Amino acid sequence: MFLWISGFLPGDNEDDSLKYELNVPREFERKVLDTLGWTDLENSPEGDWLLNTMQVQQIAKIVGEALPADLDLFIGVTA
Repeated sequence: MFLWISGFLPGDNEDDSLKYELNVPREFERKVLDTLGWTDLENSPEGDWLLNTMQVQQIAKIVGEALPADLDLFIGVTA
């Protein structure tokens, strides 16, 4: 299992195709989970969760990669 971030055009845009994706590297999982308030991968909520601006900024800092600010970004656990 791993954390996966996906990005889509914001709002009710007719183009609902995936515009961004990132598999969170294992070495950053613990800090990202802490940012989300999740205890571990196994007990994380099901589905994909919309990240707020603060979470996006914190996760970008953790993984050392700029995340797109012009997309709605979601995070979830993928098997």
